[in-house]
Amino acid sequence: MLTKAELVDVRYGVQGFVVHRPWAMKMIRQIYKMFEEELEKTGHEPVLFPLVIPEEYLEREKEHVEGFKPEVFWVTEAGGEKLERRLALRPTSETAFYSMYSLWIQSWRDLPLKLYQSVAVYRYEKATRPFIRGREFLWIEAHCAFATREEALKQIKEDMENTRKVVWDRLAIPFLFLRRPPWDKFAGAEDTYAADTILPDGRVLQISSTHDLGQRFARAFNITFVDSKGQRHYVWQTCYGPGIWRIVAALIAIHGDDKGLVLPFDVAPVQVVIVPIYYGEEREAVVRKCERVKELLAGAGYRVLVDAREDRTPGWKFNDWELRGVPLRVEVGKREVEGGFVTVFRRDLRRRMTVKDEELLGTVAKLREDILETLKRRAREYFESRLAKATSKEEVVEAVKSGKIVFMPFCGREECAESMKAEIEGLRVRGTELDHAEGDYGRCAWCGEKARFMVYVARAY
Repeated sequence: MLTKAELVDVRYGVQGFVVHRPWAMKMIRQIYKMFEEELEKTGHEPVLFPLVIPEEYLEREKEHVEGFKPEVFWVTEAGGEKLERRLALRPTSETAFYSMYSLWIQSWRDLPLKLYQSVAVYRYEKATRPFIRGREFLWIEAHCAFATREEALKQIKEDMENTRKVVWDRLAIPFLFLRRPPWDKFAGAEDTYAADTILPDGRVLQISSTHDLGQRFARAFNITFVDSKGQRHYVWQTCYGPGIWRIVAALIAIHGDDKGLVLPFDVAPVQVVIVPIYYGEEREAVVRKCERVKELLAGAGYRVLVDAREDRTPGWKFNDWELRGVPLRVEVGKREVEGGFVTVFRRDLRRRMTVKDEELLGTVAKLREDILETLKRRAREYFESRLAKATSKEEVVEAVKSGKIVFMPFCGREECAESMKAEIEGLRVRGTELDHAEGDYGRCAWCGEKARFMVYVARAY
């Protein structure tokens, strides 16, 4: 799909680094815009930090540096000369942001501080796949600082809500928002929460994460504020990372079919493509109507294109735009010109309908919503079919091998999780639901010991 729909080209010659082609970049820009709008509605401000991070910044928080140093690209030479200190290409930007937060935050009046940047990050991954795992990949990272822990915990729920508003409400990608087990949290965090979806091959894909950093980085970078009573405190922090790359992967895999991409209206680079169909002298009248239709739809704010290529047949164009996932195709021929209507093709259902010229704007508006609801319904049914419950090891193995996310009682021990991973390649404890409480849940489905949690487990990328 990546090749045929001209989304990326992997022939650049460096593993894990791909060329993003125009159709992919237009999708990516729409997704960025969606998230940026939601972030700014909730008080975040945009910034851009340098690509390079001094090594001493990374060294400040011990757990963080130990977690990321094996993946870091280092800049050691410039202009033919060795640098006095190594510079890291950002694998993530906590240490870059917080070196400045210690300067910017002095008083309670400076809080909360909620900043984000839309950038690429760099990690030396061993196994790479475009849009799933790369050495250069695209995301947004938001970094927040608060006066109280309660505000920080509230931010985590806000991050979850922002993920839902974009990923589910506008892109129709279903997911679970889970609290990761302690051994699988972000390096340097107190807790990690993440959104997991599942692809058709039965592996879950993390598409966003948010981290409760507590006061670890505040202490490492001396980020303090003086409250209204004159007392000095460390701030409480969170960070949030919607994975733009992985959201594109989920869009392709979950909604696509054997004909190609199937895109929700809001993310499609072209929302309506108009294809003229004519023979000989019919051309002038057909093309004139195509341009009128384009003007009408573009005037209403839709992204519209007339495919006027002379060297391609209408049938070839139909297949090409279906491959690219354009939600609506408007066909205009002699019959449509003379009859005062157009033929509209829905990509999601692959159905045609005739629409009177004067009803076209209203019909497109309705179809925009109906296409999204259709994709949501199909995605919800697909996702629910991939959920299973298990109370024994045999049931867990059977469900996981059939490509499902398994909800099961779990003892909470890392040793038990490691046993799962050793027996089934890629199997991971994904975590608990956000407000799940520790309790007595019978026996662990995997090892048989006392179960303290109800968790989701699945094979993961």
